[in-house]
Amino acid sequence: MNDAWPLMPSVVALAAAVVVLAFAGTRLAHVADDIAERTGMGKATAGALLLGGVTSLTGIVTTATGALAGDADFALANPLGGVAIQSVWIAIADLMYRRANLEHAAASLPNLLQSMVLVALLSLPIIAYATPDLSWGWFHPLTLAIPAFYFYGLRLLKSVEDAPQWRPRQTRTTGDEAGEAPSAAPLSRLWLAFAGLGAVVALTGWVVARAGLGVVAATGIPSGVTGFTITTAISSLPELITLIAAVRMGSITMGVGNIIGGNVFDTLMIAVADLFFLEGSIYANVGPAAPVLLGGTILISAVLAVGLVVRDERGIGFEGFAIPGVYAGTVAFAVIAS
Repeated sequence: MNDAWPLMPSVVALAAAVVVLAFAGTRLAHVADDIAERTGMGKATAGALLLGGVTSLTGIVTTATGALAGDADFALANPLGGVAIQSVWIAIADLMYRRANLEHAAASLPNLLQSMVLVALLSLPIIAYATPDLSWGWFHPLTLAIPAFYFYGLRLLKSVEDAPQWRPRQTRTTGDEAGEAPSAAPLSRLWLAFAGLGAVVALTGWVVARAGLGVVAATGIPSGVTGFTITTAISSLPELITLIAAVRMGSITMGVGNIIGGNVFDTLMIAVADLFFLEGSIYANVGPAAPVLLGGTILISAVLAVGLVVRDERGIGFEGFAIPGVYAGTVAFAVIAS
């Protein structure tokens, strides 16, 4: 990694990325909410497709940059760390939503379905890691199954929104609050603003990746741990900012749908990591910390899904404590494994 950035410029770049992503995330939440209102798109769908996809652009560019640089652990840890830390963001936003437990208020069939699809998608890299010698060219064949499962999950999402077979029990704190009136700006201008913010998020992802690799080179911190914690905490800031903004606007379903939809979308980055890692299958080149990160991320995702089913009505719920605890434990075991 001879072309790595020095430590101080890397730290400055990461700090600047925090500021940029904080601004972009706030604006994205408002623009996406306006688009959802103006087009009739469901709030959960808007969170999953609009916010979930665009706020993941930072992570996609970060992952691809790390893979092209030849750092397998960094590249694979980024999407896993994104899923994990974004679930922690829900616990943080829970502290700001005083009416009820956030998972209770955001209970919806689309959000629950996406949580289950997420657990299923995260199981594929486990199988790939256990069969590292399988390859098509330079990548593992299961890499192509990830986007196939993802798009089938989107098909299922549309079907349950069009014709749901069951619904969560409605309570006084279930669903969205009355929010602000949608913007009167032309719809084309809203889409243009959304695209421009997406471009800013994507460009910032490249800066975060280069700065993160610079931190690895300068400090000697294991690249898998760096990718799972430092860079993903920064690249996932748009998800945190948009979640908090959505909660403040009363768009609870869209805010939580942004996180869960973004988590599902982030599994596509695992495929990106393998396809952009040109030195062979990425699963054959990662270190012993990789299965720790995979297992911890699956456990975090399962806890979130259980929280949506159990629906504690008051406080932050058991998942609000369990998810940060599992995240901290995963990082600790990953350091030991490294």
